[in-house]
Amino acid sequence: MSHVDSELAGLLRTIDLPTLGTRVRNARLAKGLTQSEVAGEDASTAYISRIESGHRRPDGRLLEKIADRIDTTLEQLLHGIDANQKAELTLKLDYAELALASGKPDDALAGTVEVLEHDAPPELRTRARHLRALALESAGDLDHAIGALEELVAAPAGGLDWLVSAIALSRCYRESGDLARAIDTGENAMSRLEEYDLAGSDEAVQLAVTLAAAHFERGDVAHAVRLCHRAIDQAEGLDSPRAKASAYWNASVMESNQGRVEAAVSLAQKAIRLLELDTDNRNLARLRTQLGWTQLRLDPPALEDAEANLARAERELDWSSASPTDAARHRLAQARARFLAGDREEAARRADEVIAATQADLPLLATEAIVIHGQIAADRGDADRAKNSYREAILTLSAAGADRQAAQLWFELGGLLEEIGSADEAMDAYRRAAASTGLTVRHTSRTQV
Repeated sequence: MSHVDSELAGLLRTIDLPTLGTRVRNARLAKGLTQSEVAGEDASTAYISRIESGHRRPDGRLLEKIADRIDTTLEQLLHGIDANQKAELTLKLDYAELALASGKPDDALAGTVEVLEHDAPPELRTRARHLRALALESAGDLDHAIGALEELVAAPAGGLDWLVSAIALSRCYRESGDLARAIDTGENAMSRLEEYDLAGSDEAVQLAVTLAAAHFERGDVAHAVRLCHRAIDQAEGLDSPRAKASAYWNASVMESNQGRVEAAVSLAQKAIRLLELDTDNRNLARLRTQLGWTQLRLDPPALEDAEANLARAERELDWSSASPTDAARHRLAQARARFLAGDREEAARRADEVIAATQADLPLLATEAIVIHGQIAADRGDADRAKNSYREAILTLSAAGADRQAAQLWFELGGLLEEIGSADEAMDAYRRAAASTGLTVRHTSRTQV
């Protein structure tokens, strides 16, 4: 047998017998042959029947003769497709991968359909399922993305695709507000890195910072920072630009959220310089958006630098696999920048775009956009309209879960309500901020003497 034939012989030893039997039967019926005609002098009719019913595994020599008689190939019976069809399906997946990287998740999804509907080889089907899950995430369909990723992560495959799926699943759980599952998924994947020989990969660093982000969102700040520093050390050891950028980026977010804005800007700029060496436009755009946000938080805001980064991020988002969430966060940053620049009309327009895109599924982003409307009204001296916007923000935020980001928004709302003289509502917002972090008010009883 040739080298190719020997590879097929290896597949013959592992192929699912009912699958092989169905292919033999379908090809025989398409040719209009009986089992006896297929058997010839090489096997009994009963033996061909047992092959077709999935109860016998023929040797390679017999299966080649069966393939000749039913006018197909050994490759067709073992793979489900011939070499030309396999090359065509592989090309479709290549195009789907390119579409995903170019910010066209719908095209990527369409490219996976034919492979998944076809009787394709397992490696092509697995690749198609992986691409489909990432495309669903990119399209903002978190529920279906989570379902698809859960199946991929549950499969005992190992390998980089498995790790990328685990990272995406943890990230999707976090984006949907399910921080407990985000952390469980990340920690489970971390525990298997050595087993799958993935501990020294770029993706291992990405997993660490994804897990750190989930801990940080839940309020486990100290543990999140430790994980992030560990990831930075690991990335420095790998000498990988992408791994370093991922670690610096997440460290920047944590520094920013803890009020160390100048340190956050420095780390984000380091990450951008590293990502510019790569071709990952989505992450570069997301990081530029984050840097823009952070520069707006400086005292005084670095408005010109922030708007320059946001303008570049917009171009990169157009050429990447950015999700609707990425786009909404970017528009929100632009709205904030326009407000700080005194352009109230453009700030309001951008905020309206965010509200329309997020109010149904992303209440935290919608709340921030509604708050901008309140600040615009307050800036104009219209306290009543500002109060109405802040009340709308309260109703929207009430639909969100209790986590660190929600607590921060409640706290900011408290300050804004206090500024316009709504003391009782401000106090309620501060109480909700405390509740979102898990704090409760203790009541102590005193005896009167």
